Amino acid sequence: MSVEFIGYVSHQESSEIHLPSGPAVNPPYIAAVAQAHEYGGFDRVLIAHSSASPDGFQIASFVAQQTKRLGILLAHRPGFVAPTLAARQLATLDHFSAGRTAVHIISGGDDVEQQRDGDYLSHAERYARTDEYLDVVKRSWSSDVPFDHDGAYYRVTGHKSQIRPLQRPHLPVYFGGSSDAAIEVAGKHADVYALWGESLGAVEETIAKVRRAAAKHGREGVIRFSLSLRPIIASTEDAAWARAESILERAKGIVSASPNFTRRPKEPKNVGAQRLLAEAEKGAVVDKRLWTGITALTRAAGNSTSLVGTPQQVSDAMVEYYRLGVSTFLIRGFDPLEDALGYGRELVPLVREAVGREVGEVVGG
Repeated sequence: MSVEFIGYVSHQESSEIHLPSGPAVNPPYIAAVAQAHEYGGFDRVLIAHSSASPDGFQIASFVAQQTKRLGILLAHRPGFVAPTLAARQLATLDHFSAGRTAVHIISGGDDVEQQRDGDYLSHAERYARTDEYLDVVKRSWSSDVPFDHDGAYYRVTGHKSQIRPLQRPHLPVYFGGSSDAAIEVAGKHADVYALWGESLGAVEETIAKVRRAAAKHGREGVIRFSLSLRPIIASTEDAAWARAESILERAKGIVSASPNFTRRPKEPKNVGAQRLLAEAEKGAVVDKRLWTGITALTRAAGNSTSLVGTPQQVSDAMVEYYRLGVSTFLIRGFDPLEDALGYGRELVPLVREAVGREVGEVVGG
């Protein structure tokens, strides 16, 4: 099982230690970060989604234009465009990117955030809608004849698309969500199930749970797993922990001032954030080098746990997750451009080499 690395491209420079700066859509910055990831040997970059962010499809198209090899993972929230239209949009993007597009399905775990875009379905209803949505999307990608669909959320008569994904049978479907409802839908539809950076024990538990859900659809051996982390690396372990503490101190002022964080509820409703906070409650450091300082500060505002240490120490920790079944690592730094280059130079090659040895030992043994 090979390893995949996914980075992160935002529409403007911002993080827990950088207030958003520059125009809301900053093409030179987007191009620079995308090219840094391509130069650093990443496989893909995530383009995120929120109820306030610029349109991800257009950013993805721009990233594809600015790079030659780099793949795109486009976050997409079902329910705001028809599934037949989304299928054509994604297939078209796959052609313009020369087969480099994947989609990350996020149904939404925060009622308040959903309602900013006019979505008032309950959590359970959102995942039921996502299940049906993906049924229609995949059928649109694959059907050779016009088809009808009459479901709880969508009704389609005589649909047949002129555009299919360049990748066959369809472009890769990544899936996020930690609730029981999310895992059931992931088991049916996901090629890659995405977890946030939890402890080894918690990750092992979730992987087993998702595999059981996938087994109901004969997919237990098909589904793969992604882990999201914020590595903090330095030449020595002491220097890495000092950098982590410096990041935390700088973040305190930014988090209290940036609407990216001040608009978030104090008590998150989504299960993924609740699980991250449960890890943070165990202490600032879990499993030797999983750092929860930013998780506690931001109340688990998304991908916020870090592996801290030298590149070799962080690589060793990532390989432990690989042994549990994680084959994709979504990593981004607190200094987005500089860290992307640093990961590509110092961390990604180490993990790839270590995974190569692991695979060789399995094949040879």
